[in-house]
Amino acid sequence: MERELYSWLLIVWAGVGACAFIALQFLAAPYGRHSRPGWGPTIHRTAGWIIMEAPAVLVFLACFLVSGRRTDPVAIAFLLLWLLHYAYRAFIYPFRLRGGQLRMPVSVMAMGFTFNVMNGYLQGRGLFTLGPARGIQWFGDPRFLIGLMLFLGGFTLNQKSDAILRGLRAPGDAGYRIPQGGAFGLVSCPNYFGELVEWLGWAILTWSPAGLVFFLWTAANLVPRARSHHRWYRERFPDYPLERKAVVPFLY
Repeated sequence: MERELYSWLLIVWAGVGACAFIALQFLAAPYGRHSRPGWGPTIHRTAGWIIMEAPAVLVFLACFLVSGRRTDPVAIAFLLLWLLHYAYRAFIYPFRLRGGQLRMPVSVMAMGFTFNVMNGYLQGRGLFTLGPARGIQWFGDPRFLIGLMLFLGGFTLNQKSDAILRGLRAPGDAGYRIPQGGAFGLVSCPNYFGELVEWLGWAILTWSPAGLVFFLWTAANLVPRARSHHRWYRERFPDYPLERKAVVPFLY
């Protein structure tokens, strides 16, 4: 019964991601530099990030703990890779943000919370219960090895790019400047490109339908947002480097 429901949820979730991609062609999510009134009550950004991202950790971890694969080395590897990203994103990254008392709409937080609950369930149940168990030989499979390199490379690029962005502001400073250094010489949003590479790697190393849907969701969300950032930089800074692309080096 759950297996059939899971399959339908995965299809519906992919469709919701496609709709989100279309909507984001016309509307930038109203947080960060794109904040604007009219989206209801707001919450302090730090608290909003924690509430929004925590389900990705908790739901995925719960799926692992209730599964029969708690001693499976491959399942443990999937768990650790997931937590490498999301434990940081939920419980460390929010406290490293700079920008004073910036706030985010509760509606945006609620959408992120909903996404992470659903995505955590689809990833966790698919990998730990409903999908095929991967034997230890999976560690030597080219799909795992290639996916792992992409995942770790994307994670590293995301971290380094975030560090450059943080370095543009002193504590309490909410202003914006042109980022320089690292992959910012190629694109306006290398942090987003890093996440795209990271979750492409996840889709490959898990070789799962849920992993593929998550990568497509990531692209549906981050590519339009990167384009909005890119346009915002060009409009705000007359001397913004013309050679930079929005998110994919040399292409887009």
